[in-house]
Amino acid sequence: MKPDGGLEPTLTDAEFRMFCEFFRDHCGLSFGIDSRFLLERRLSRRLAELGLGTFAAYHYLLRNDTSADRELFHIVDEITTNETYFFRERHQLRALIEEILPDLAERRRRDGGGPIAIWSAGCSSGEEPYSIVMLALEAGLLPDCDLRVYASDISRKVLQKARRGEYRPASFRETEPSVQKKYFEERDGLWRISDDVKRHVVFSQLNLIDRGRISLLGTMDVVLCRNVIIYFGPDTKAQVIRTFEEKLRPGGYLLLGHSESLINITNAFELRHLRHDLVYRRPGGRDEERDDPWHEAAAAAIARADEDSR
Repeated sequence: MKPDGGLEPTLTDAEFRMFCEFFRDHCGLSFGIDSRFLLERRLSRRLAELGLGTFAAYHYLLRNDTSADRELFHIVDEITTNETYFFRERHQLRALIEEILPDLAERRRRDGGGPIAIWSAGCSSGEEPYSIVMLALEAGLLPDCDLRVYASDISRKVLQKARRGEYRPASFRETEPSVQKKYFEERDGLWRISDDVKRHVVFSQLNLIDRGRISLLGTMDVVLCRNVIIYFGPDTKAQVIRTFEEKLRPGGYLLLGHSESLINITNAFELRHLRHDLVYRRPGGRDEERDDPWHEAAAAAIARADEDSR
């Protein structure tokens, strides 16, 4: 029942298909029939907030209203799940720090290149990129000198949390107490990450199927996109993986979640068996001409756009 005593609108079969098509085309998200009730419930909340009486009216707003882009990002915050925690899939992170980075660093020493560029794509509330920085510090590496960490997500809501760097105890289910104490400070039931970690991650809002905005990124050495493409349909998966291929230097690495693979998507990557985990690598080893992985002008433009949207 609605607050005024009326009945909640019901999502029809046709409307469900329309919303599925819209979210697939605009942000790559794929909803199966088993997600219908969840989608209906979360859309209903937004209808109530906007005072709209039908799903059709909201669909029209998303497609035609002048504030549609802002509204799209708002509803994406509502319909996406951002469950994560520090040091998730630790074996893979160990492979990154202990095997991948030394391999890339050796090549850097040979060609006189700069820091290794790492992109955490679909970073949610920041636990993954912050975990990378902490593990690098524990290994004696120097962020901004040995490596640089860039992080992106489509959800502005989770990026705001990531930038604040404040976390509840559930985020530490795989964190040693000594590490938590070293890099976090507890205050009013929340744990705030140290500025010595926080300042080494550059966050930005990015839609992985928005090629215009993605083009602002330079080339990368490592891309982590873990537990993200499972929410995409086949065509969107292929598009996103092509983007990663384009953004990775020859010899660069792609790290997916343990439930994800490139089978039936692409043969552009080779599967590498490392001591700690299996990862994908773009063939080739000679670096292309290096450029700054985050062009200064591009970073400023994205930051301005993010600021305008808040």
